[in-house]
Amino acid sequence: MSASAFIYRFEPGTRPEATPLLLLHGTGGNESDMLALGRTVAPDAALLSPRGKVLEHGMARFFRRLAEGVFDEDDVRRRAHELADFVDNARTLYGIPAPVALGYSNGANIAAAMLLLHPEVLSGAVLLRAMVPLTTAPPVDLAAKPVLIISGAQDPIVTAENAARLADLLRASRATVDHRVLPAGHGLSDADVAMAQQWLRKFTARIDKAAVA
Repeated sequence: MSASAFIYRFEPGTRPEATPLLLLHGTGGNESDMLALGRTVAPDAALLSPRGKVLEHGMARFFRRLAEGVFDEDDVRRRAHELADFVDNARTLYGIPAPVALGYSNGANIAAAMLLLHPEVLSGAVLLRAMVPLTTAPPVDLAAKPVLIISGAQDPIVTAENAARLADLLRASRATVDHRVLPAGHGLSDADVAMAQQWLRKFTARIDKAAVA
C-alpha cells in the first residue's frame, strides 16, 4: 500500500470464506494489541489490524479528542475516510471481503463512525465500550447490517445514556443492533470475549448459509 497507509499487521485466515476482522485498538494500543482477541473470537478469520495515526501524549489513537469524551468531529470524519480507504486497499491487496470491525474504546468509536460515514466498507461490527462518535451525521441506510454493542454498567468513561443513544442511532439507520450491558467498567472481561465469540459464530453461520444458497 502507499506510504500514507497505516502501520498494520495482517494474518491470513485458515478458511478463505470466513469473514475477516478489522481490529481497532483503544488509546495507547498498537497493531499487535488486538490480535490475540481477534484470533480467540474468530479462529478461522483473516485479521487486519492497523495502528491509529494520531498521537496523544505519545499514545496512538484513531482520531483527536478535545477532552475526555469530547471529540474533534472534523478529525473523526477525516480519519474515518482515511481508514475506509485503507480497508478498501487492503481488500484489493489480500483478496478479502468486507470485514467485521472489532473495536475497543477509541477503536470502537472510529468503527461506529465508519458505519455512519462509509457503511459499504464493513459487513458488521462488534463495538466494545463504544460511544456516539458524531453529534450530527449524514442520513445513512445500514440495511440490516449486524452490530453488537457491549457496554459496561460501571464504565466511568461511557455513560449508559450515551451507549444507549449510539444503539438507537444505529437502529434508526436500520442496522440490526444487539446491545448488551455487562456488570463491568471500561476494561474488557472474559464475558466480553465470550459474547463477541458467540455473536461472531452466529454471524459467520448466516454468511456461510447465504453463500451456499
